[in-house]
Order: sequence, then C-alpha cells, then structure tokens
Amino acid sequence: MTRMDSVMTPQGADSARAITKLVVMAVGGQGGGVLTGWIEAVARAAGRAVQATSVAGVAQRTGATIYYIEIAPEGVAAPVFSLAPAAGDVDILIAAELMEAGRAIQRGFVTPDRTVLIASEHRALAVSEKMVPGNGIAQADEVKAAAGIAAQRFLSADMERLAVAKGSVISASLFGALAGSGALPFPRDAFEAAIRNSGKGVEASLAAFAAGFEAVRGATQPPQAEAPKREPEITGPASALADWAALMDRVEALPEPARDMARAGLQKVVAFQDCTYGAAYLDHLERIAAMDHPAHDHVLTHEAAKYVANAMAYDDVIRVADRKTRAARRGRIDTEMGRSAVQEMQVTEFLHPRAEEISSLLPAGLGARVQASEAWMARLDRWFNRGRRIRSDRVSGFLQLYLLAGLRGYRRRTLRHAQEQAHLEAWLKRVTEALQADYDLAVEILRCRRLIKGYSDTHARGLSKFDLVMAGADLVAGRADAADWVRRLREAALQDEEGKVLDGALQTVRSFAG
Repeated sequence: MTRMDSVMTPQGADSARAITKLVVMAVGGQGGGVLTGWIEAVARAAGRAVQATSVAGVAQRTGATIYYIEIAPEGVAAPVFSLAPAAGDVDILIAAELMEAGRAIQRGFVTPDRTVLIASEHRALAVSEKMVPGNGIAQADEVKAAAGIAAQRFLSADMERLAVAKGSVISASLFGALAGSGALPFPRDAFEAAIRNSGKGVEASLAAFAAGFEAVRGATQPPQAEAPKREPEITGPASALADWAALMDRVEALPEPARDMARAGLQKVVAFQDCTYGAAYLDHLERIAAMDHPAHDHVLTHEAAKYVANAMAYDDVIRVADRKTRAARRGRIDTEMGRSAVQEMQVTEFLHPRAEEISSLLPAGLGARVQASEAWMARLDRWFNRGRRIRSDRVSGFLQLYLLAGLRGYRRRTLRHAQEQAHLEAWLKRVTEALQADYDLAVEILRCRRLIKGYSDTHARGLSKFDLVMAGADLVAGRADAADWVRRLREAALQDEEGKVLDGALQTVRSFAG
C-alpha cells in the first residue's frame, strides 16, 4: 500500500513511518471490537489522532475479523491514515487465537524488524481443521517457532484461560498484555481508565487485564499441585446403582491394561442407553479378552474397549436431541460467549433431516420396508428434507427437542439400532477371523472403527470409507505386511473428506495384490 501523505512530525520524520500501526485479529465472541475501542480510547485520552477500521471475517471460523488501528505521533493533528494494513508495515499485531498468529505471519503482517506479536496460546479450531476426518488440528509448536523468528518480539500466554478465570473475556487479558508489552507509550493507569470509562463489566475486565499484564511481564505463578483424578459421581435409584456396581465388578475382572479404557467405555455406553446396554458392552469385551494374550500386553482388549464403546454409542436423532437439551450445554455456551446474568441470548438449532434419518426412527420391520420403497423414501424426503431452524431458548423449540430426546427407551426397537447392531456384529466377526492368523491385523481392523462417526451425511461418508478399507483388508489378507497396509489405508481415509487419498492408496494395493 502506498502512502500519499507528506505531513512531517516535529522531529522532521515522515509521519507515515512514525504512525503506529496496530492490527487485532479476533474471531466471533472474542471481543475484538471492544478491544479496538479500548485502544482508541487510550490514544485519544493522550491527545493522539487515531483511526480504526475493520474487515469482517467469514463465519464458522474460516477467518478472523481484522481490526486495524493507526495512532498518529504526538503533535501531528491531521495525518492521512490508511484503511487497511499492508504487509511489512505493522508495528503491533494482537492475535486472539494461536493460528491467527500463523495466518498473520503468512500474510506478511509480522516482520522481524518492527513487529511486536502478542498472541493467545489457546485454540479455537478452524473449519479446515474440523473438516479433516481424522485429527486435523494444526501443530501449535510450529506456529510458535515461526513466530519467534518472524517477530521482533513474541509474547504469548493462554489469554483465554486467564480471562475466564477472572470471569471476563479474552479481550480484557489481551488488552493487559498490550499494556504490559510496553509497545505503546502510555502508562498502565491509562489503559485501566479506558476500561473503567466503558462502564461494562469493569471489575472482571480489570482483573483479567491485570492477569494479561503480568503474564507478559514474566510474573510466575506458584506451582499448583495436580488435582487428584476424580471419578464422575454416579447417582440414581438404588436398583440402578446396584446394577452399576455389578458392571464395575466385571470391569475389574478384565485384563489390567484394558481396565481404565473399559471404565470410560462403560460410562459412555450406559449414559447413551442404560445398564442393560452396558452389560452387552462388557459381553463383547469379555469375549475378546478371552481370545487375547498377555504376550501382546492385551492391546486387542484395550482397543476393543475404546472402539466397541464408540460403535455402541452411535449418533442418532435421539442422541443429537439429547445433547442439545442438556443443562451443561447451555452453561458451556454461556461461558464461551461471556454471557452475563443480565444479558439475553438466542440459541437457534440448524437441522436438516434426510429421509434416511426419519425412516431409521421407525420400528425395525416397518423402517426396513419404508427404506426399500422408493416411493415412500421420496415422500419422506419431500416432507422432511429441508433446512429447519428451531429456537431451543424458547419453550416450544426446547420441548420439541426434549420430547425427541425422551425416546431413548424406544431406541432399541428402531431400524437404526438394528442396523448398528448388525454392523457391530459383522465388524467383530471380521476381527475374530483375523485374530486366528494375524494378531496385529485384528488390532488394525478394530482401529478402523474410528472412520465411522457423526450424523447424517458425515456418518454415511465414514461408513463408505470403512467399507472401502475393509475391501482393501481382504486384498492384503495373508500377507506378512497386511496389518501395515490396513493401517496405511485407514490413515489415507482420514486425510481428506472426499476420499481421494484413499482411492489412490487402494489403487496401489490392487496393483500388487490382484
């Protein structure tokens, strides 16, 4: 960007260079606009000319809003300001999330000759990270290493955690970090005055400000002892508690390397349905444990404890509704949004049920006949397959979801449950058959269950990839490297949503396996 002004500072320097240029990159709910307003207030209180602009980011965390602030040097009353930052021309950059610091470095906003980079170390996953079927989380250490090289100074801490601990939001702790950095020539009390003058959440904001200030000044917190691991409190009728205790006794009889995972799996399955369903989960584990061997450190049983639980606690319409009506969810939303007791908030659920989801809720026999009928599936698709918005903060919307979640007792009569049980049995049969000749292959087939997750289209795509990997497993069965090839196929399936990497890996397998 070319500067067209020729205003001179009292010292005779070009004001385009003397102007302090500051960028704030923040996503929705992080208070980027509030932080920008505070910075403006500090500069104006000091008698400086200042201008702030913003470029909105894309929703759903594909990019942050960029707030750009220019502060004129002392004594310059009418500078010519720019409307947007330019690469290589930023003095201070504040990233309200670690990967936004990485984006800023990629765009050239951070340079070693001048930029002070202040970033929060916490993560708010981007859409590109969530879309990867496997673990698509970007490497934070790589961003930190790049920031240490790219910036003149790099200051970071978990500003989100610091703010939440004080009952505030991240904008306040980042504001404190800016003050603590000394990058702006204003005293601490000037920053604090900007918060006080805003008149909103003052005490909590000041506390978070102080935490951010001390974090970048190098203040150390006394080491805290690690909190003892607490088992979740189990409550309920005496009969249900007795059933739970009996299930836990069965867990203790499993091989020791698998017990912790089995406890977690049992809790997940029982929370999904009931203790009877939990007993069925342990039936599967006990059969697998009977075939396992200490020479392999019971890896097969450990992996089964994890993936059988995931398979049995599948995502259906009932479970989705249950999650959306839990009190803990509303509390989590309030915390993430920084909602105060006097603020109102609307929560809209976006639903798009397909004909398959509707028919899967029917009794197994009837649902199977409906799914086999093109005419009926077309009718269901016409009646239900459209975007729906339900306000779960309203009684009417909440009751719709609550009643749907209340169908848990009916779940085992549905077509979806019958389909899931059939798939589970076929998968475990394949594991058992592989175990006769190749222990490692059996373990890898168990791990392939991670390909199947989610709801609706996501579940359908995962199931399709699982079937393709199992077809590949059939091609390499009997080879000494069969387990390794199944692992490679699974990892390929996790690389992209479309399955292009998996298609390439399968072509390779077919080329040598016939």
